[in-house]
Amino acid sequence: MDSLTAFAENLLPEALRLLRRLVEINSFTANAAGVNLVAEKTAEIFAELGFEAEFSPCATEGTGNHVFLRRRGAGGDPVVLVTHSDTVFPAAEEAKNDFRWDERPAEGRIYGPGVIDNKGGTLLIWMILRLLKEQMPEVFDHTHWLVASNAAEEITGADFAQQTATRCGGKAKAILVFEGGPVDERGWHIVTSRKGRSTWKLSVEGKAAHAGSQHAVGINAIDALALTLPSIAAWTNAAEERTVNIGHIAGGTVVNRVPHESLAEWECRAVTPAALAAADAFFTSLSGKAANGATLTSELTGHTSPWPGGDEVLALFGHWQVAAAQMGLQALSVPRGG
Repeated sequence: MDSLTAFAENLLPEALRLLRRLVEINSFTANAAGVNLVAEKTAEIFAELGFEAEFSPCATEGTGNHVFLRRRGAGGDPVVLVTHSDTVFPAAEEAKNDFRWDERPAEGRIYGPGVIDNKGGTLLIWMILRLLKEQMPEVFDHTHWLVASNAAEEITGADFAQQTATRCGGKAKAILVFEGGPVDERGWHIVTSRKGRSTWKLSVEGKAAHAGSQHAVGINAIDALALTLPSIAAWTNAAEERTVNIGHIAGGTVVNRVPHESLAEWECRAVTPAALAAADAFFTSLSGKAANGATLTSELTGHTSPWPGGDEVLALFGHWQVAAAQMGLQALSVPRGG
């Protein structure tokens, strides 16, 4: 352990230099050129370790390329190490708030866009692989490594997961996500389960009419929506660890016109696949006619399956827990709702 720690400490200045190169590139998700440049620089960083790069377009329009870095070693199922190239701040917002690389040794901190989320994660992967290559070459050379970096992690989409699964044939020895996580007085958090999520839109079509002279002729789309929303919200259930959040509603034009359309958008999160599926089945059933004659159309706009963890995940966590203890640290197995 002393040898590993000493090597990591000696490697840190180089890692920070490389991290700064990435942080100083704006890679807001919609800045495809910036995301692509981060992907290219990431490929350069890993090339010295013998990793071959593959750049693949993200399916979401206006975004950059995913990058997959592979070193096959002795073959077999890969260990997949996951990170992302994009960040959450547009260049104008970074400039307005003077949000840039800011190293403060006295605090033991670095500030800047992506220093944790998740350019720091990318460099942590690089440090670990460098350390293994130099200190435990038989492990490094024997293992089939796949580093997968998402171009559009900050937005919802299944594209990256599907592309990653394709590249490892749907099988892996382990999948480790290097997204920065919390540390508190209890210890260092390692996420071992995560809620699933579905997103929905309900569109309502009514019939426009003058609210004064033809009120009875109209079909009020907002009325139909308002009567439906409580049944959607009612699927929040603490006992089943499921939440529903209606986050956006819209409709109508002016108050002297019976509104001919309205809409609502919401998300549902749940710990277990069954709990999410039950709510989704109800949301699907909303399509049809409302009591006042309006037409309801329910649409699934996104879906991420729950990851409930399980025995294999806890066995993998056990390795991290033992390693942490050897370093005098406490690793915690935690669920995450986000």
